[in-house]
Amino acid sequence: MVSAGKAAALGSTQTPESRSALAHDIAMQAAAMNPMCIRRDQIPAEAIEKEKAILIEQGKQEGKPEKVLENIVKGRLEKYYQEVCLEEQVFVKDGSKTIKDRLADLTKKLGKPVQIQSFERFRLGE
Repeated sequence: MVSAGKAAALGSTQTPESRSALAHDIAMQAAAMNPMCIRRDQIPAEAIEKEKAILIEQGKQEGKPEKVLENIVKGRLEKYYQEVCLEEQVFVKDGSKTIKDRLADLTKKLGKPVQIQSFERFRLGE
């Protein structure tokens, strides 16, 4: 069983209704998609280096030439960011948007910046 735990802390002076709806959506996203962090700059350097090493090895095993391997790794690393960074994840309720897009939509609607400050995800049992 997975629980979203604390909903994302959203920084803005928005109406309670829109804040609550967005926080709920983000909490559900975190529960469903298990992000590592909010933004890519929060990923530990060791995790990125480990992922790059794995991707390089995969490319070599697939027989990719060294010339194109770097571009392949860049592309696959972008996909990794989309999986582990909450803001870059595809929004589960609307596959045409990311969480970052959802935040931008609400920022535009309210005329005030809205951002995720933190989130906690709790996992119960296995």
